[in-house]
Amino acid sequence: MADLSTCKIIHLETLNTLFVGKVLKQFSALPSTNEYAIELLSKNKPPEGTVILTPNQFAGRGQIGNGWESEPGKNITLSVLLYPAFLAVSRQFLLNQTVAVALKDCLAPLVPGVVSVKWPNDIYIGHKKVCGTLIQNTLSGAKITSSVVGIGINVNQTTFQTNPPNPTSLALETGQTFDLETLQNRLFQCLEQRYLQLKTGQTERIERAYLDALYRRDEMALFRRLNEDTFFGKIRGVTPTGKLIIEDEFGHFEHFAVKEIRFG
Repeated sequence: MADLSTCKIIHLETLNTLFVGKVLKQFSALPSTNEYAIELLSKNKPPEGTVILTPNQFAGRGQIGNGWESEPGKNITLSVLLYPAFLAVSRQFLLNQTVAVALKDCLAPLVPGVVSVKWPNDIYIGHKKVCGTLIQNTLSGAKITSSVVGIGINVNQTTFQTNPPNPTSLALETGQTFDLETLQNRLFQCLEQRYLQLKTGQTERIERAYLDALYRRDEMALFRRLNEDTFFGKIRGVTPTGKLIIEDEFGHFEHFAVKEIRFG
């Protein structure tokens, strides 16, 4: 557990949300906000919408163990605690879609470029990655008891030392510097709005928004399988469990899990 002497607990009563971000645990530095949130959940049950935030996350990671670089004080790195017990385990990808669409809602009005969702839930501006998420669910039977939604947004960082593939930031895309607190409050509002849609059963609305935002959907592209074989096809959508649906150049459809397929 992080040293609590470095932690400041803030109750944001003036924030324009019902619960997301109302309780904010801010640390001067953390290895990973998700790891802290998971350890916190093992000891008690904080209010839904509690946010773990740090300006200096030095061991963050993304999907399937990928690293996440973030220059201290330049970006948003946080985790949100949710309790989507209403969501069946078989439909847990809906939470990924909800978060991805909320992030698009948040960022699209701020930049001139096209903002899209690169399957499963990276956020792109044009052909460059500006935001990543890592959602870790705790399951009980057929229900999700808790979710830790980790979000990293490249905001004011303009150089990337570890040379990750195709990074960008809001500052690089606009030439402007953004106030992190204002942006994170905007994020809390967008996330809560979409999460409440999910909670009230407006799943078709979320799925439609996700499909409409899907990066390179309906474009002919070269894809590469795990065995390095390549083929041409078009992204047509996703299955309810989150697999990517691709129609090849001969009209055959295939479904792919994360890491089973990539652009060639």
